[in-house]
Amino acid sequence: MPEIDRKALAILRVLGQAGKPLGSSRLASELANFGVHLTDRAIRYHLSRLDEAGLTEPLGRQGRRLTEAGRQELADASVSDKVTLVISRLERLAYQTSFDLATRQGQVVLNISLLPAEALEAALRVMRPVFLAGLCTSDLVAIYQPGQSVGDTRVPPGMVGIGTVCSVTINGILLSHGIPMQSEFGGLLELAGHEPLRFTDLINYGGTSLDPLEIFIKGKMTSVTPAARGEAGKVGASFRIIPGAARSQFVQLADEMAQAGIRGVAAVGQSSQPLLEIPVPLERIGVILYAGLNPGAAVEEAGIETSNRAMGAMADFSDLVSFRRV
Repeated sequence: MPEIDRKALAILRVLGQAGKPLGSSRLASELANFGVHLTDRAIRYHLSRLDEAGLTEPLGRQGRRLTEAGRQELADASVSDKVTLVISRLERLAYQTSFDLATRQGQVVLNISLLPAEALEAALRVMRPVFLAGLCTSDLVAIYQPGQSVGDTRVPPGMVGIGTVCSVTINGILLSHGIPMQSEFGGLLELAGHEPLRFTDLINYGGTSLDPLEIFIKGKMTSVTPAARGEAGKVGASFRIIPGAARSQFVQLADEMAQAGIRGVAAVGQSSQPLLEIPVPLERIGVILYAGLNPGAAVEEAGIETSNRAMGAMADFSDLVSFRRV
């Protein structure tokens, strides 16, 4: 198959993440979020070439969607095209988050965990204590069956996908309320008796193309299940910074988010003061958020092989249900 240029690849990525057909106007809007600005005429040109290559297919007024060949092209994209620093993806998805606290409608960011279909019931049992202990962003989930697509991930035969709410959703909600949240590190947070003690490992978001918790999960470095029981353990968490003047507004929004099912705030510092021995700039406040992938980490700890992708897709909040109803 001939090599496609970056603009065409960006179109494939937008279609893949959408998981549904898109028209040229919607494509133009979504492409702008990737920093790709194309006229309607240019988009139609690229779509025509992608159709000819068998990577997309037209569906009339619905727009275009990816073909299986298009999904494979995304999977086989060159390393130089695939490598994106986590911080760039994080900021883009925070901007795309449209969840409204008042209406409880809009798009949130999901992590995707793939595992064998026959292990789903066991995996949900393992996840249950993590949800109940609040060691993640939300206890709302989405289940994806074999053949279903979520973002640019297609669930393989014999597998299921579990979507868990990503903590980047909180960045997006704060942004919509005028509070910029700066993401600094992802790491392993040591707990005892459900109380945060210290970070034992940290990875700067601006210096990695892999999500830190994906690394920690595959490295068998987490101990989420003991932590959920109140024992000593290490869970995924992130260190973020907000303006000092926004502290009271943030605390209020955290309560409103919790009422909507979005939680995960582990600790909030004071202006200009270190939080768990991590310094913050002048007139800034440190905030620690539990990772949305912690339930997936517990599944991996239980010996169930998983493939985890942080910030894997956008999804409508209305598509999520409590883990108790799965």
